[in-house]
Amino acid sequence: MSEEQHILEVLQSDDAEQVREAAYSAGELRLEAAVPHLVRHLQSQNIGVQEAVDNALRKIGGAAAVAGVIPLLRSDDAPIRNISMDILRDIGRDEFDALKQLLHDEDPDIRIFASDILGTSGSILAVPALCEALLRDPEVNVRYQAAVSLGTLAFPEAADCLNKAMQDEEWVQFSVIEALIKIRAESSVNALVKALDTTSDLVASMIVDALGEMGNLKAVPLLLKRIEKSPTPLRNKIVRAIVSILGKKSLSLLGEREQQRLGAYLLAALDDEDEEVQDAAMVGLASLGQAEATVAVLRLAARLDPDRDHERLEAAIRCIGGIGFNEAVEEALSDENESTILMVVEAAADMNPAEIVPALKRIFWDKGRDAQRAIATQLARIASLEDVDFFLDLLERAEDAHVIKAALHFLGHRARPAGVGERMLALLDHPYDDVKEAALEACIALQDVSLCASFRERFHSGDPLQRMMATYAMGRLDVDGNLDVLREALVDDVPDVRKVALEALAGTCPITPEHLELVVPLMHDPVREVRLALVDLFGACPEESVIGHLLEALDDEDDWVRVRAIEALGRLGRKECVTPLIERVDGAGNLVLLKIIEALGSIGGNMAFRALLALMEHEDPEIQQAAEDAVARLGEQDSEGE
Repeated sequence: MSEEQHILEVLQSDDAEQVREAAYSAGELRLEAAVPHLVRHLQSQNIGVQEAVDNALRKIGGAAAVAGVIPLLRSDDAPIRNISMDILRDIGRDEFDALKQLLHDEDPDIRIFASDILGTSGSILAVPALCEALLRDPEVNVRYQAAVSLGTLAFPEAADCLNKAMQDEEWVQFSVIEALIKIRAESSVNALVKALDTTSDLVASMIVDALGEMGNLKAVPLLLKRIEKSPTPLRNKIVRAIVSILGKKSLSLLGEREQQRLGAYLLAALDDEDEEVQDAAMVGLASLGQAEATVAVLRLAARLDPDRDHERLEAAIRCIGGIGFNEAVEEALSDENESTILMVVEAAADMNPAEIVPALKRIFWDKGRDAQRAIATQLARIASLEDVDFFLDLLERAEDAHVIKAALHFLGHRARPAGVGERMLALLDHPYDDVKEAALEACIALQDVSLCASFRERFHSGDPLQRMMATYAMGRLDVDGNLDVLREALVDDVPDVRKVALEALAGTCPITPEHLELVVPLMHDPVREVRLALVDLFGACPEESVIGHLLEALDDEDDWVRVRAIEALGRLGRKECVTPLIERVDGAGNLVLLKIIEALGSIGGNMAFRALLALMEHEDPEIQQAAEDAVARLGEQDSEGE
């Protein structure tokens, strides 16, 4: 007996286990003769048999399988109908004619099933039959499903019949609109707009949303014509659709008359209950609005919760900035409500600096602390070189640290006026450390080497903080010109001064013999942070002259110093570093050992590979995994090299 005959014989039995195995075998062999038996067992109450038969019928496919499963669509058992539907969605394209015939069945449920199945076929051949069902079937649910399926297929060839179906009843119109959104045919724009005259308010709202989502520019003039005779809720929806289609930039390209009309409707839309309509109105007003729009948006923003509506509040601020400076902005800056002032100040980033900067400067000294901070910060970003005197005045008169720091940022990092360095230096004695730090960075940003003389004086101060700041600044301004001072700093009694001196030298790669001679003694500094800074210096300049010192750091008493040295050696990638790294494996803690594994994986080579293989047998699973990952990376590197 052949295998096929054996399968057919088993499939005629009622032994569930044997039938299940035979069904799988029939599927693997694509045994068409098994289809009648498989269809019978698809109705089994045994889940395992059902799954095996389902799988087999999908694999066999073809006209026979489709024809065999179709009768099950008439089953009184809903799960059987659902399984059959699902199978036919998968294989129905193998026998289109049989499915299309079902569209003429007397039972409307069968016609609905057939419409559904054809919609998942992915074939343009289903379009004519579904269009006929959409336009001619007497049952509304069949027409509804035909439209859904045409949308699922999304072939442009279906647009014409879908356009005609917009004259159908409301239930069908819902599915037609959704289908047209997916197809996005230009021919549908007119049909959708025309339907606005005859549809319900709900469908009209859906049509307008659909036009906005489709994004076809052809819809804009048609919607503009409809906007005046539409009720307020629909008009607001139209406004949202037009903004969605055109976008912020294209709105400004409308003619002056259209801009004025649309601007009025955008203002009205701010009062709509739908937040998405409000948001669209703000986008539009940013392009078209004037002073009255600024007032309206500020009024809307005042109603928003800063925590719950943060994104919408940001959108309102962008809108105010997009509208630009006008009398409403100037009036808002004089408002007693500080939150209103803060919104306008934030929006100033998007306004014309020539207009908003003078207004902000004019009100600065009349405002409270928070407003002054916001204004100073914003002005530091948008002011021009012509505003230097204002910021110099801030340095003289302001007491708030935030305001002073904003002035320092503008003067040091942006304007850099002549002679300002000495005034900044005075702030190194300010009582607040953050002001001192800002003043120091501003002095350095000036890149005025002449300031080094003042820093030299400060270096000889009895205040460790002054010595540290002076060391930092001289290292950033002129390392070689201040080498004598840095030499002193490297042996300062205060560890932070020594550390800063090392950091100053870190940017001078390659390390010169003179610099190396200065810093090597700190390998044995009693303070860990200083040794860490030295190893970081060597790691930032991975060159021949530092290898020996990095190897020496492998025996440092502090784990983190050893870790930094290991990382630097791994970046160097020198094979002569492998042996010293392997020698430190025994007795190493997990942190150090993991870094050694990482370094060996980076350096590579036979010796590193063998060491990593050995570590894969380590008692700690974390170490095993790290070694395994490193070996895998070495394998990837080798394959890439080939």
